[in-house]
Amino acid sequence: MSSGNGGKGSMHLHREKFVAKGGPDGGDGGRGGHVILRGDKNLWTLLHYKYTKHMSATHGEHGSKNRSFGADGKDVYVDVPLGTVVKDAETGEFVCEITEHGQEIILLEGGMGGLGNWHFRTSTNQTPRYAQPGIPGKEGYYTLELKVLADVGLVGYPNAGKSTLLSVITAAKPKIADYEFTTLKPNLGIVGYRDFQSFVMADIPGIIEGAAEGKGLGHYFLRHIERNATLLFLIPADAKDIAKDYHILLDELRRYNPELLDKDRVIGISKSDMLDQELQEALTAELDGVFGDTPYVFFSSVAETGLMALKDLLWKTIHLSKHQ
Repeated sequence: MSSGNGGKGSMHLHREKFVAKGGPDGGDGGRGGHVILRGDKNLWTLLHYKYTKHMSATHGEHGSKNRSFGADGKDVYVDVPLGTVVKDAETGEFVCEITEHGQEIILLEGGMGGLGNWHFRTSTNQTPRYAQPGIPGKEGYYTLELKVLADVGLVGYPNAGKSTLLSVITAAKPKIADYEFTTLKPNLGIVGYRDFQSFVMADIPGIIEGAAEGKGLGHYFLRHIERNATLLFLIPADAKDIAKDYHILLDELRRYNPELLDKDRVIGISKSDMLDQELQEALTAELDGVFGDTPYVFFSSVAETGLMALKDLLWKTIHLSKHQ
């Protein structure tokens, strides 16, 4: 990215019929265009910049006679979804973050325009024959990284049923297949709730043991978790050890960022259509007290059972976290 150069100030002496010595009247150069980052709540991904490697603002125009100022260069606006983090591409250092709609941050300032010779006139130098050059613009190389902003983030192993749940309770159409890492980028969906209310749910790449060290999709997955208000842990009913799976997922989050454990959590036992009433009661007795104060609910996306109970629990948890 590069901002615009400032325009040169004009070195001009006024000339007019019957005015022999009109004096200096050179105008200032215009400011170079800025590169401005702007938040847009209607954007969900950064895919529109996939093939845009360079962005350049225009240069300020030069000043001219009769104290005419040069026009400012045109600013370049980089519209990004909320939750976008900007880092220096060379050092990896954090630069800024966009979290609000309409928020604007000048990433690269345009160069200031030079002053025309009109500014340099004095009683002892009434015809200055010099003006300032414009200040050059700036260049920078940045990495844009999106951390999803959602009310509920789905946490679970690959094939735990996250994409299926999202496809059933929202209008989102995530890719669904029976192999690991079907979801390679976050999918967002709006969950319709009672009385025309709604909340946003994010299906993100599945976690595996060692994700905190970058195994599998590792940090690609975990960075998205940071921007969700409530975490919904999905564990299938046919898992060998539901409690163990839950604690492994928790441990991966703790090792990546201990603050993630401060988020409100809900546990969803998915694929519960595999269980008859007797098995579900036995499993409930087995899980009693295992999750501490974290609530859990049985549901099936395929059979569409327990979904309203899940929504009720999520809605309650979301609004408890917002008022804490």
